Amino acid sequence: MNSMKSFLSSLFHQMGRALAISVLSVQLVWAADPFSVRDIRVEGLQRVEPGTVFATLPFRVGDVYSDERGADAIRSLFGLGLFNNVRIETQGDVVVVVVEERPIISTLDLIGTKEFDKEVLRKALRDIGLTEGRPFDKALTDKAEQELKRQYINLSLYAAEVVTTITPLERNRVNLSFNVIEGDVARIKEIRFIGARQISESTLRDQMDLNSGNWMSWYTKSDRYSRSKFNADLESIRSYYLARGFLEFRIDSTQVSISPDRLSMDLTVNIHEGDRYVVDEVKLEGYYLGRDEEFKSFVRIEIGKPYNINQVTETTKAFSEYFGNFGHAFARVESVPEVDRQTNRVKLVLRADPSRRAYVRRINIAGNSRTRDEIIRREVRQLESSWYDGDKIRLSKDRIERLGYLKEVNIDTLEVPGAPDQVDLQINVVEKPTGALQLGAGYSSFEKLFLTFSISQDNILGTGNFLGLQVSTSKFNKFFSISTTDPYYTEDGVSRTFEYSHRANKPYIEQLGNYRLTTDNFGMRFGIPMSEVDRFIVGVAIERTQVELGTNTPNAYLTYCLRVGCPAVAFPVSAGWVRDTRDSVIAPTRGVVARAYSEMAFTGDVQYLRYGAGYQHFIPLSKQYSLSFNADVGIGQGVGGHGYPVFKNFYVGGLGSVRGFAQGSLGPRDVTGFVVGGPKKLVLNTEFFAPFPGAGNDKSLRLYGFVDAGNVFGHDEPIRINDLRSSYGAGINWQSPMGPLRLAIANPINKQSGDRINRLQFQIGNVF
Repeated sequence: MNSMKSFLSSLFHQMGRALAISVLSVQLVWAADPFSVRDIRVEGLQRVEPGTVFATLPFRVGDVYSDERGADAIRSLFGLGLFNNVRIETQGDVVVVVVEERPIISTLDLIGTKEFDKEVLRKALRDIGLTEGRPFDKALTDKAEQELKRQYINLSLYAAEVVTTITPLERNRVNLSFNVIEGDVARIKEIRFIGARQISESTLRDQMDLNSGNWMSWYTKSDRYSRSKFNADLESIRSYYLARGFLEFRIDSTQVSISPDRLSMDLTVNIHEGDRYVVDEVKLEGYYLGRDEEFKSFVRIEIGKPYNINQVTETTKAFSEYFGNFGHAFARVESVPEVDRQTNRVKLVLRADPSRRAYVRRINIAGNSRTRDEIIRREVRQLESSWYDGDKIRLSKDRIERLGYLKEVNIDTLEVPGAPDQVDLQINVVEKPTGALQLGAGYSSFEKLFLTFSISQDNILGTGNFLGLQVSTSKFNKFFSISTTDPYYTEDGVSRTFEYSHRANKPYIEQLGNYRLTTDNFGMRFGIPMSEVDRFIVGVAIERTQVELGTNTPNAYLTYCLRVGCPAVAFPVSAGWVRDTRDSVIAPTRGVVARAYSEMAFTGDVQYLRYGAGYQHFIPLSKQYSLSFNADVGIGQGVGGHGYPVFKNFYVGGLGSVRGFAQGSLGPRDVTGFVVGGPKKLVLNTEFFAPFPGAGNDKSLRLYGFVDAGNVFGHDEPIRINDLRSSYGAGINWQSPMGPLRLAIANPINKQSGDRINRLQFQIGNVF
């Protein structure tokens, strides 16, 4: 046995020695002594140009070749992404580069992709290098397959399968196809909260956008799991607890489990509520620039009430912003709770460190590839080489966002190396398409079918100027306008607008006649900024109005044409003021829109004075509910012995004024009983907005209840509250793909004999 061990040991020793000699021999065979290159040859090329290879090599004819340079050459050629294999051989003083080209993608197909637009997917693949005519890269193909799966998971299609098929063809080509089996959507079956004792699970579920499904899930897709939505919901739950005194609340863990068939999911959230704490005291520590009393006025934390993280955040933010107003760009404010667990009381210490004061050295703008730099810079209220002013910087951000052609606006404060008292402001913007072409149709209970067309450009050639064309036509109304606006006609921000419009109107009720009122208007107006939210508007125009007589033409129109003449030409001068502080134009929940206007014509065939005011106030009641109040009053009168023109009369009734009454049907009538409007109007509205059942927090679809009151009054009639028509009801607001949908079901309260009642009124799309 010992002799056998000795023999094996000797044998292994000799084999190891032989192997080492062999490896050394191979190294010596492949190793090449440096030499001067006399010629370079490339073999194996089919489509790639030889010049591409020669340009990539780190050596040329006449250079000294070495193994290190050969290795660099192989790495560089592989880096082109054009070759599957590369090797370098030497034949004397000739370097031979042997390559094997990657196959070219002949066709690329996407099969079974119903949830995504194929052209969008093709563009995404093209951006990463997978497209017809490009070299085939297996690594990129695997990456694209995984990305497709990830996108389907984001849509809760967990059962989706992606199979990549690679079919070789002649001439070193391949066909590449992604075959997708999308499967059914995985829907949330249940959401559980473990550890919820003081707040019910149903209340916590109400804070979430995700849910286990209801009859509106087809619209909201709220039963489809999304990691980003789930994380946002967890933050909502955390905020809900912290705003109600649960200072030590935390989310310990979450579990997302999916069924074996990948069609249903359960979400479990493990939480620790902790005790509820009441604020006992708020104390300020640190240096407050000797303005302690001023800072105390910004404290929003209520003593004796449960701890509220929203109040704490609002207070610290207000402190930081106020420090910024005095140039302290790097002020630090933190809230330190001192908890007494025996009494469930907490003392909040607000510690402030204003840090150094700084001034702005430079303001840089990035991301504006189309919009000219000066268009953005003229909205900036912070000046270079002046003290940092947080209030002006916030105002600058708001003004830039209100331009309307930027998707995102962020202003970052950057320290200047070696200059502790200086900062740079970096304004990063993301542009969005500013041109819009719309062609659509709509239907309303009063307009019937109407067609709309508009084309506009908010930022012509990056100048910030506006150009727009609008057309709307229906059985009763036709409208055309073209306008252009220069928002900075002067350096002070005075805007100038030229506009031409043509409007033709017929009675909404055919039995009233087939006469037509046609108005052509060409005008110029200026918008003069009075403050950051107020604007004064003045304008002049020339207006031509023609009454095209027909059957049942109201006597008021006949009389006016006989007295003044038709057509009638006027030269109105307008002046107005508007303030808009709404948080959203589409679905506002807070803010005010106030306006006052006047229109005067003291020369021409028509001479009159027309003025009025409007006020709309939005009040948020909670995250889902809001209230709005609206008042609109208008008065007109003739001047210089001229009667007030009948075609300038106000009309009330229907959507936009007093619902439940036929559109434009309220007000004075002539001797034949036809409604001709009047020179005075008053409209009052109250609306209560609530989420649509099952739609959760989606503000694009909302229910509302309303109470309306209003009427039109004649020249000799005073505006009397007792004469107002009124109604109440409910409706739906929906931002549909065809345009906004408004539907109202109203019940008139105060109606008179002869009033035309229309309980159901609706409109899809915009009417100009």
